[in-house]
Formats: sequence, C-alpha cells, structure tokens
Amino acid sequence: MNARPKEKPRLTPEEYLDFEKTSEIRHEYFDGEIFAMTGASLNHNRIQHNLSRLLGNRLMEGSCDVLLSDQRLKIEKIGKYTYPDIAVVCGEVELEEKAGLDTLLNPIVIAEILSDSTEAYDRGEKFRHYRLLPSFREYILVSQYFCCIEKYLRGDGGIWIYSSYESMDQTLKIDTLDCELLLSDIYYRVEFGRHWTKDGVKT
Repeated sequence: MNARPKEKPRLTPEEYLDFEKTSEIRHEYFDGEIFAMTGASLNHNRIQHNLSRLLGNRLMEGSCDVLLSDQRLKIEKIGKYTYPDIAVVCGEVELEEKAGLDTLLNPIVIAEILSDSTEAYDRGEKFRHYRLLPSFREYILVSQYFCCIEKYLRGDGGIWIYSSYESMDQTLKIDTLDCELLLSDIYYRVEFGRHWTKDGVKT
C-alpha cells in the first residue's frame, strides 16, 4: 500500500506576515497557503508607472492615495492577502497593523495589468474576492499586449456595469474618482508585440 504524500503545512495569517516581512519576493496568502508573485514585463511596468502617475497628478489636490503593488491588501471576509497592481483609497485609510506591517483594508478602485499567466485569475477568482470588499467600487483591467482597457463599475443594487475602451484616442472615465485619462497616455511608450493584431487576436 502506497503512503499518502504529506500535505504542505498550512500557515496562520500571523506566520504568513512574519514570513512576508523577511521574504525577498512578495506572496499572496489564502486559506493557509502562500503563492509567490512573479516578476513583471517591461510593458507591465510602463503601464503601471503611467497609470499611477496620471492618477496621482489628477488626484493631487484631493484626499486620495494611489498605492502600487508593494502595498498589501487584505480581504477581511475570507482572510486573503494579495497585492493589486494599483489600488486607490480616498479619505481615511484603514489599515490592519500586524507583525510590524501595514495592510490596506478599504480600496475604492483597483487596477490590474493582465498577463498570459494571470488574466484568467484576475478576471475570475480574484475579481470575485475583491467584490467582497465593502469599499470597492471600480475595477480596471488593462491589457499589456494590445490596446484594450475594460472597466467594471458597481451600480445600484450591487450590479456591476461593464465598459470597454479599444482605441488610443478614447478616454477612460473612472467614475468613482471623477477622473478621465486618455488611453494614449496610459499606453505611453508601450510597444505591442508583433504576434498580436490590433484587434487583440494572437497570431
């Protein structure tokens, strides 16, 4: 009779935070397991920089903070820790303070830059989990392979309203922040690969 393989030991949230404090790479945490966050492409980094700079400039005079992917976020309802590419919080910032680490609790806007390896997760399970955040109002998904930005806005009764933008001369309206950004500015210096058509079809 074959012995069963040993299950990986599950971490408590406190053990995860202690580990994360000294780790050289970031990890998500959910249901006792940790998941390493991989490095990003040049396009990803350029989009993240452009979007955070544009948002920061637009929101400079207000009470909002634009936080990048080093800022950990906790979804309290399910005890999940994760790292959005960009999170915006307005007004009082609510933090969990444990193990000498600050973890954000109340973003109103989250943006994720899609990759081949994360797109299904960002659209599916991760979005479902983000929707458990009471403060969360708007979700922005940015392709790094072709010109396409998709937006989900929480409407009346918790219904999520979908919009898409697929031309460089279009303007992305972020309703929650009363903010408009040109796609050409978001995609400044981003070079799309030759294996993608302008319609987002991989060849």
